[in-house]
Amino acid sequence: MKKNIGVKPYVNKPRYVSSKIGKTRAIEANEALHKYVPTTKRLTMATLKSMLDTHRMVYVKPNVGMFGNGVIRIELADAEKNERPYSYQEGVRLRRFKTFTDMYASLRKMIGKRPYLVQKGIHLLKYKGNRFDLRVMVQQTPQRKWETTGVMGRVAHPAKIVTNFHNGGSLKSFDTLLKAYLPQAEKKEFLQKLQKMGVLVAKAIEAKYKGVKEIGIDVALDHEINPWILEVNTSPDPYIFQRLSDKRIFRKIRKYAKAYGRL
Repeated sequence: MKKNIGVKPYVNKPRYVSSKIGKTRAIEANEALHKYVPTTKRLTMATLKSMLDTHRMVYVKPNVGMFGNGVIRIELADAEKNERPYSYQEGVRLRRFKTFTDMYASLRKMIGKRPYLVQKGIHLLKYKGNRFDLRVMVQQTPQRKWETTGVMGRVAHPAKIVTNFHNGGSLKSFDTLLKAYLPQAEKKEFLQKLQKMGVLVAKAIEAKYKGVKEIGIDVALDHEINPWILEVNTSPDPYIFQRLSDKRIFRKIRKYAKAYGRL
């Protein structure tokens, strides 16, 4: 039986980091990654008004939360063409308002005093009419090196705004989703770009939060195929990768997760 000479076995379980704003700031601090992070601020009446005026579409989400729960899409339409230009959608329900003040009052009543974030909205690519994004899995190898071990597509439920599998979304391979947008050679190049970006993100998170051994990065693609880092999960679901036809991917993910004590 081979031994890893000089590599001590993991002692502690992987660290979990709950604060989305904390993880976002850790990524933004890396010069090479800053351009991939949509503007993200703590939610106040002023920050929401400013960002909505600038971007016309934003997402509001709890600073601590999982599975897309509590995520709200807010839009500002052309006031000359719409009597109620302000709208927000949470789950399947869409609500419209005449004024920003009315909308914000309704929003606050729904979310209460929980700390929320507001993030520049990215208009996602679509697969068969439904929005999709990507989950990039990055793990520490048994040799303590970071490696991107899987990239999976997540397609939103037709009536919902979030792509999370645990919130009604479906799972598709990277190849299936990008087939309509990139030729094969460019697709391979783009996948490599995502894999390299994944390792950089993991290193940036680890630099601030020692003990993190795995991350799942939610990556949006805009209509120019630019990647945007929406958020990072430090306890990602490895089992979604079981659904890929290439079973080697999940086997490697499971092997690494067992090595650092997750599974």
